[in-house]
Amino acid sequence: MHKLGLLGKNISYSFSKEYFKNKFINEEIDNVSYDNFDIEDITLFPSIINETKGLKGMNVTIPYKETVIPFLDKLNKKARAIGAVNTIKINKKGKLIGYNTDCYGFKKSIAPYLNENHKSALILGTGGASKAVIYSLKKLDIQCHYVSRNVSKKVSYTYSELNEDIIKQHLIIVNCSPVGTFPNINDCPNIPYGGITNNHILFDLIYNPDETKFLKLGKEKNATAINGLKMLKLQAEKAWSIWDLK
Repeated sequence: MHKLGLLGKNISYSFSKEYFKNKFINEEIDNVSYDNFDIEDITLFPSIINETKGLKGMNVTIPYKETVIPFLDKLNKKARAIGAVNTIKINKKGKLIGYNTDCYGFKKSIAPYLNENHKSALILGTGGASKAVIYSLKKLDIQCHYVSRNVSKKVSYTYSELNEDIIKQHLIIVNCSPVGTFPNINDCPNIPYGGITNNHILFDLIYNPDETKFLKLGKEKNATAINGLKMLKLQAEKAWSIWDLK
């Protein structure tokens, strides 16, 4: 029996386990299982590797997409360029190889909605997922600007510095933060929503709920609103192809 799983913290809500469970049933794949590896600290990661017989790979989610990297034997080219890993393959020699399929899922999800007006993006949040988003947008020749609560070299704006004019200048806004995730569905990123227009794309990596308050407020301004579900499905299928267990 081959084993796969999701590495993260407080991940009982996660999409991945249910997604792969259904995939295995629908496609009659009976030699693979998928479980959650819910750990309090990344230092527990080696024990999972050592104690899980038949482990062939895993997905990685918040908050370990960056901190897992030192535990891996190798990164593929894109994962190294991005600086974050969301897929790990354990090869026949037992080596752990890190990949990033978030970039694939995000790019394929947003590309159909882009036009010549979409030249600049605000990226809300600075975690591992945001790195894949920025990597993908730059490949599409779109300028990216980090927004965070805290000042740092890579942050273009703090939330307190944002105004409606800045919002109007950036027609793509991507929420890479966990703000608005179930059960805190009445929360949303603190941005000036009055600056949003019908030319904007609001993309929320959150998929639970289907429509976050962030997206709802965008829709009220007739913006294009996209949640993270298609991105998740695409990155999951890309991970499955990397594991190559058929």
